[in-house]
Amino acid sequence: MITAAGRGFRRKGFAGIGVDGLAKEAQVTSGAFYSHFPSKDVAFRETLKAGMEDLRAGIEAMQSQHGTEWLHPFVDFYLSEKRTCDLGLSCAMQSLSPEVSRSDPETQAVFRHSVQQVVDQVIKGLPGDNDEDRETKAWRILSILAGSVTLARAVGDVGLANIIARSARVVADQ
Repeated sequence: MITAAGRGFRRKGFAGIGVDGLAKEAQVTSGAFYSHFPSKDVAFRETLKAGMEDLRAGIEAMQSQHGTEWLHPFVDFYLSEKRTCDLGLSCAMQSLSPEVSRSDPETQAVFRHSVQQVVDQVIKGLPGDNDEDRETKAWRILSILAGSVTLARAVGDVGLANIIARSARVVADQ
């Protein structure tokens, strides 16, 4: 149910989909949806947490698979597959952040905690002894990736989207 709700929120946004639409996405009745989530707000928070955990786990997997050379394959993946996939399958960080900025303080706190866990995972894979520099670099990488994918999706032009992705790759890989 969380996965299906996440697809609905990513595709249509918080304001663009109601409980009936979320239930339809999950192929359940609205009553069944409410038995799982007491409100649409709670469903959004749970899908946000799950989506951000998927991102954190994906980064951890890249770090395990590629060792100290994990960053380039991760950036390539994020700027290719996560930029071009169906919006319902997109990254929660990129697709749900605009929704969070319009949300209540409780949802923002959930996001803040979740994104910090993602940053902490990125930091684990970055070289260097200076924790402050590694944290700054982690925020730069995530900001560049989320922002560039948002812009690339929004321009509606494949050529321009590719230029945005190439530009972001240069900055993220530094």
